[in-house]
Amino acid sequence: MNIDLLAVDAFMAGHARVLDRRRFGLMTGRTGSADVLAALDGYRNADGGYGWGLEPDLRSPESQPGAALHAFEVFEEVAPATAPQAAALCDWLESVSLPDGGLPFALPLTVAEATAPWWRGADSTVSSLQITSVTCAAAWQVAAHDAAVAAHPWLERATRYCLGAIEAMDDKPHAYVLAFAVRFLDVVHDHMPEAAAPLLRRLGEYIPGDGRLPVEGGTEEEALHPLDFAPHPDRPARRLFTPEVVAADLDRLAALQRDDGGWVVDYATISPAGSLEWRGHTTVKAIDILRRNGRL
Repeated sequence: MNIDLLAVDAFMAGHARVLDRRRFGLMTGRTGSADVLAALDGYRNADGGYGWGLEPDLRSPESQPGAALHAFEVFEEVAPATAPQAAALCDWLESVSLPDGGLPFALPLTVAEATAPWWRGADSTVSSLQITSVTCAAAWQVAAHDAAVAAHPWLERATRYCLGAIEAMDDKPHAYVLAFAVRFLDVVHDHMPEAAAPLLRRLGEYIPGDGRLPVEGGTEEEALHPLDFAPHPDRPARRLFTPEVVAADLDRLAALQRDDGGWVVDYATISPAGSLEWRGHTTVKAIDILRRNGRL
C-alpha cells in the first residue's frame, strides 16, 4: 500500500504543532536538529523538565514525567546530535523520583482544565511502572548516542526499579503497562540480556497470537497492536510475533492514512488542542515506523 507523502505534507502544515512539523521535516531532510530542539525548548521549564502540553492530554504548564517521554523521543530523533537539555532532564527526573527509584504517574497539577482525568487523579506518592518504564526506555534510546544520559545515575536507578517491578508481576497487567514494559525490556536487552530476556518471554505470554490487545477502560475500539509492542525490526520484542502478524499490522498502519493525509487515533482525546496535536504526533510516529520497516 502506497503512502501519499505529499498529502502528509499538507496535513502537517494545516493541522500539526510546530514541534511535530519540524520533526517531520527532520525525517524528510528539510529541517535540521537545531530547529527541532528549538521547538522542543518551547515546552521546557527552568527546572529542566517539560510541560505546557508536550503530552497533549496534560495541558498544565509545570514539568511532568509524562512530558519527559516526549522530550526523550526528540532527543533520540536528532541523533547523532546531542543536547545538554537531555542530561538536565535526567537531573529533573532524579529530583522527582520516589525512594524506590520509580516515577509517579503524575505530579500535582497547577492547571487542571483540559487535562485527562487519569493525569488529574494520579497519586504522586506511588511509583508507576507504566510511566517509569516508557520514559526509561526512551532515555535508553537516547543513551545510545549521548554519553551524558548513559552515565546518569537516574537511568540506572529507574532501570533497577522497572526490572524489579516487572519481576514482581504475578498477573496480567493493564494493556499499556504491558506494552511499555515490553518496550523497556526490548531496549535494555542490549545492556543486560540476562535480566531482560526471561522477563520479555514471560510478558509475551500475555499477548494474544494476533497481537491485538483491547484496552480496558478505553474507548470501544481502543486496542494495542503488534507495532505498539515492537515497532522496530530486528529487535528482541519482534520475536514475540510471527512475520505474518507483523506484516499484517504494517498493512493496517499504512491503511490508517486518511484522505486529509494524516493518521487518526482510536483513543479518547480530551481537548480541541489535544485532539489536533495527537493527530500530528501520531502521523509522525506512523511515518517513522513505516520508514524503519521498509514501507517507505
